[in-house]
Amino acid sequence: MSLYEPIESNDSRRHLQLRSPVTLEPTGELVCANSEDVAAAIQKARAAQPAWAATSMKARAAIVEKALQILLERQDEVIDTVVSETGKARTDAMSMEVFSVADQLCYYAKNAEKFLAPRKRKAHGLIGIMKQLRIVYKPLGVVGLITPWNGPFVLVMNQAAQAILAGNTVVAKGSEVTPYSAKLAEDIFRQAGLPDGVLQVLLGDGETGAAIVRGGVDKVSFTGSVATGKKVAVACAEQLIPVSLELGGNDAMIVCADADLDRAADGAWVGSCMNTGHYCCGTERIYVVKEVYDEFLQKVLERGKGLRQGSEHGWNEDVGAVFWDRQMAIIEAHVEDARAKGANILMGGKRNPDLPGLYYEPTVITEVDNSMDIMLLETFGPILCIQKVDTEEEALRLANDSEFGLNGNVWTQDKDKGYRLAAAIDTGACSVNDMAVSYGIPAAPFGGKKNSGLGQVNGKKGLRGYTHEMPIVIDRFGGKMQNGYPYSADSAEGMKKLMNFLWVKTPLGRWMS
Repeated sequence: MSLYEPIESNDSRRHLQLRSPVTLEPTGELVCANSEDVAAAIQKARAAQPAWAATSMKARAAIVEKALQILLERQDEVIDTVVSETGKARTDAMSMEVFSVADQLCYYAKNAEKFLAPRKRKAHGLIGIMKQLRIVYKPLGVVGLITPWNGPFVLVMNQAAQAILAGNTVVAKGSEVTPYSAKLAEDIFRQAGLPDGVLQVLLGDGETGAAIVRGGVDKVSFTGSVATGKKVAVACAEQLIPVSLELGGNDAMIVCADADLDRAADGAWVGSCMNTGHYCCGTERIYVVKEVYDEFLQKVLERGKGLRQGSEHGWNEDVGAVFWDRQMAIIEAHVEDARAKGANILMGGKRNPDLPGLYYEPTVITEVDNSMDIMLLETFGPILCIQKVDTEEEALRLANDSEFGLNGNVWTQDKDKGYRLAAAIDTGACSVNDMAVSYGIPAAPFGGKKNSGLGQVNGKKGLRGYTHEMPIVIDRFGGKMQNGYPYSADSAEGMKKLMNFLWVKTPLGRWMS
C-alpha cells in the first residue's frame, strides 16, 4: 500500500490519495498543480518581483522577524502537521522544524543587510589609483525552490527566507508525501505581511516540480535524490540559469582510539537515527579502530536497548516511523543484501511487529564491507553499520571511498588530530565530537561534493547565491582616455617601459598589489 496513490478525478489535474505513515489510514486528497497552474504562479511572481526588490532591506527583514514570532506562536500547529505527515518523533519535529527554522530566520533577518550591502573593493596596482571598484548585489528575479519530504517545513522556510531577503520572489513545491507541512511556510509568511506573489508554495508531485524547473525561473534550488538532481542540472544548463543541488549522502563516522566512547556511542545513535535516519547528513558508516571496537560496540548495544518507538510515547518517542513506503523498501532491501553477504545483525533488522505503521526497528549491523549496498548507497534509515579497522588512516581511506561527499564526523579527545582528520575527509563539511551539525549553523556554508551535490547554501555565501554580484568600475580623474585611439608605436613602447618599471626594475608592482 502506497502512502500516496493516484485517484480518478473530473478535472485535468492529478489527484492523489494520502495516507498516514503511522496508521496507514487515509488522511486526505492532494490536488496537484498542473503546468498551467505553475505558469500562472511564475507569472504572478514575475509581476511582484520589481516592487519587492524595491522594498528596503529593513522592511524585508522586519517581515522575516515577524514570521519568526508567528512561528513561535504556531509551533504546536507546525509540529502536529509535520508529525501527521511524516510520523517523525515529536522531538525531532521540534528541533528540526521549529528550533532550527527560528534560529535561521533570526540569523538572516539580522545579517542580510550587512551581507548584501554595496561594498567598496580596492583594485590593485595602477588600476587602483585610477579606478574605484564597487560591488552591488542584485536579486536574480524569480527563484524555483524544490524541497523533499524529510525536512518538509525547514527546507522551504530556510531557503525561501534567504531568497526573499535578497529581493527575489519564490515559487516553491514541497514533496507530495508532505505537502501541507511545506504549505505552512507560505501561510506563515503571508500572515507576517509578505506581499501577495512573493512566496507561493504549490501543492504537487514530480511533474509539478519539473514544470517549475522548466517554467522560466531565474534560479533553481533543489534538494532531493541524485537521479532527479541530475535531471534538474541538465534542465538548468540548457536554460543557462544557476542551480544549487543538495543530493544526499552516505556519511562516515571515524572513532579513534582516544575517543570518549560514551559520547561517541550516543553520537552514533543520534547521528544514525535522528529523524528516523532520514537526514541527508545522517551517519551511515561507522569505522572504529580495533583497540576500542569491542568496548564501543558494547556501549552502542547497551544504549540501543531503551529506544522507544510508537506515537503513544508522545514527546518520549525516540525513533519515529519511516516517512515513506518507498524508503522502507530501500531500507529493507539494503539490510537483506547485507545479511545475504555475511553481515551480522545484532539488533533490529526488521519492521517493528508491534506497531501498525511504517516502523523499522533501530538496527545495529557489524561485519560490513564495501561489497554491500548498505555501505555504498544511501540507506536513509535508523541503522548503525559498524566496521572494525586497524588504523585511523584505514578509516580515513574507507570514509573517502564513496561516490558521496556531504558530511562526516570524527571522534577523538585530541582536537588537533580531529581537525586534521576532518580536513582530510573529502566531504562538503565535517564535525569533530558531534554528529553532522553544519546545516544547523546558519553561518556555515552548506553543500556537498561528488554525488552529494553542487553549490552551497546558507551563510553569507548562500545568501549572496540568490543575487548577481555585480562589479561597477568608476573612473576617478576623468581627462583623456588612457591608451585610447589612435594606437601608435610610441604608446606601445611607453607601455613596455611601464611594465618593466613596475614588475622588473622596482618592487613597486608588489607593493601596489
